Amino acid sequence: MTTEPSRRFPIGLTIAAAIAFTILIGLGVWQVKRLAWKEALLARIAALQAAPARPLAGALVDMAAGGDADFTRVIVQCPGLAKKPFLELYAVREGEAGLRLISACKVAEGGYDAILVDRGFVSGSVSARPPVDAADATPFTLTGVLRRPDKPTFVTPPNEVAKNHWYWRDAKAMAQALGAARPAPQVLMAETPTNPNWPALVPAPVPAEIPNRHLEYALTWFGLAAALAGVYAALLWRKWKG
Repeated sequence: MTTEPSRRFPIGLTIAAAIAFTILIGLGVWQVKRLAWKEALLARIAALQAAPARPLAGALVDMAAGGDADFTRVIVQCPGLAKKPFLELYAVREGEAGLRLISACKVAEGGYDAILVDRGFVSGSVSARPPVDAADATPFTLTGVLRRPDKPTFVTPPNEVAKNHWYWRDAKAMAQALGAARPAPQVLMAETPTNPNWPALVPAPVPAEIPNRHLEYALTWFGLAAALAGVYAALLWRKWKG
């Protein structure tokens, strides 16, 4: 005696498929929004980097008033920068581990008394460091790009202040370690070599290439959603066909 296959509508399967489909479509839409954001960001970066550097003082005043100075090119006088004390920030550049050297440059605008300067990247294979002389006041003109510090993630190790091991840009703590009380909230990423006679220190204000794969990711999520819909339809068809 044969039993007719059940043709009841698969409510549980349908609910699970609908939830998964909604999540996949949501991820695809999110990536489309990220694509628009990334394209606008890249256009803004290109425009700001091509623009002439403006005086840092004006940018600091704008910053204090709540303006967005991220990626703005600026120029500032920072005497003795080549020999200023520095902190060592762990960094990876183009797949290579190393350190970024962070010093403080005195300012007097916008209610700030200093701005942190990222002097550049040193490969982890280099053990030497530039000389330090806090009393040095050699005139120095610096051109760089203002950047908003990245926030630490749940995998970012805590900064070890006593050992001068830094893993994220905590502007207040870094400024305090360098003897500044009221730092500007953004960091000045040097374009100008701060130690021209020491080529191991490479100015790296922004990545050479900022990835923009959001369209690829969006198509992947939408493709998975379409595949899920196809599999669900096939299973439903088989069930009704018996």
